[in-house]
Amino acid sequence: MPFDPRAAKQLAEGAHIILEEYPGLRLEAGKRARSWIYRYKNPEGAMRQVKLGEWPAVSLIAAAAEWERLRAERARGVDPAQERKERVQQRRVKRVPTSAVYTVQQLWDDYVDGHIRNARKPKGQDETIRLFQKHGGEIAPLPAAGLTRNQAFGVINAMASTPVSAGQFKGELAAAWDYAIDAGRVPEDTPNWWRQILRGKLRSKGKKISGKSIGTSKRALSNEEVGELIRWMPNFSKMVADALTLYLWTAARGVEIMAMERSEITEEDDGLWWTVPKAKTKNERHEHATDFRVPLVGRAEAIVRRRFAHTERWLFKSPRLDGHSQQKVIQTAVYFHQPYSETSPEEERPRLTVTHWAPHDLRRTARTMLAAMQCPDTVGEVIIGHMIPGVAGVYNRHTYDAERREWLTKLSAHLEQCVLTKPKRVG
Repeated sequence: MPFDPRAAKQLAEGAHIILEEYPGLRLEAGKRARSWIYRYKNPEGAMRQVKLGEWPAVSLIAAAAEWERLRAERARGVDPAQERKERVQQRRVKRVPTSAVYTVQQLWDDYVDGHIRNARKPKGQDETIRLFQKHGGEIAPLPAAGLTRNQAFGVINAMASTPVSAGQFKGELAAAWDYAIDAGRVPEDTPNWWRQILRGKLRSKGKKISGKSIGTSKRALSNEEVGELIRWMPNFSKMVADALTLYLWTAARGVEIMAMERSEITEEDDGLWWTVPKAKTKNERHEHATDFRVPLVGRAEAIVRRRFAHTERWLFKSPRLDGHSQQKVIQTAVYFHQPYSETSPEEERPRLTVTHWAPHDLRRTARTMLAAMQCPDTVGEVIIGHMIPGVAGVYNRHTYDAERREWLTKLSAHLEQCVLTKPKRVG
């Protein structure tokens, strides 16, 4: 049966939901939580099970990804439950050192195993672990309870040139220390220096291009720039050009575009629609959020129909890896063609004539154009996938499907007019 969040909330203690699409995966209701469980037979034929995390902190998409990984392990003859048990035992053995010192590395490992793996999607888990591997090596062997304020300052201050990453890492370390204190793994009076150092001092100054700061301003392209850019698009690869076109014609997020699946495309009475499941949107954590509905018109419809006809699942399938291409592929391609890009200087390529923009700026451009065309603000926000704020968002359950199609059709016509209107040359 398909997963129903409402049924999951109402699940009685001891009951479970079986998902036929994912053999062996189920959601079980306990006294305090509802947990994703993967049940399987080990190589000897004995029934085993592994907990994948608690719902809703771990979404169906994240649970399915972990389920798929464990199934692959089982197919190779590995018993996931036994392997996990052995890893826990190995960590316990490591934590009985002669000096009985609980190190920063052990504290971080406990935080990752006890919280991050249950609360984050695989991509978020990997990024959090990567931060510590890259920046925490100097303090990893030190006693966690004895870490000094100066040592904590040194770690974060060394990252001052990348204030956004520094702030993220500081926040993760602060949460890891709170976790250790709550779990009783360090004394209750252990100071959490991460919450005190460099407060309010890690602010982004914006990126630099060719050594020149361009600040933190957000960019929306003018009608003339949009027209010129669309005419330039064939210089990109087909995948990049298609993705950038969808940014403009749908105003969707890049991560949603790149993860577009065949099953999300439907032919309805009024035309072609793309329905992004709530679990794949930025609003996943909000109770009143819904699936993101996008009418496909003009060039967006043409692109999706073409890609739909040549794929079994992902419309933007990765040429090298399993799954879909990542948003960063598009970002990297755009930067590569900017006139100021110094990436692979020996490689000749056409340079963009519309400069200083990133793919997300095209989404911002589409929203700005809708506003200039007098699109009602509520409709414009719904089109780009923002939730209606406040009480109105709770009580207004109108889908706005007709309004979405009306205004994206108008946007499509406006974009085509931009393409046709070439700037007059002076002189």
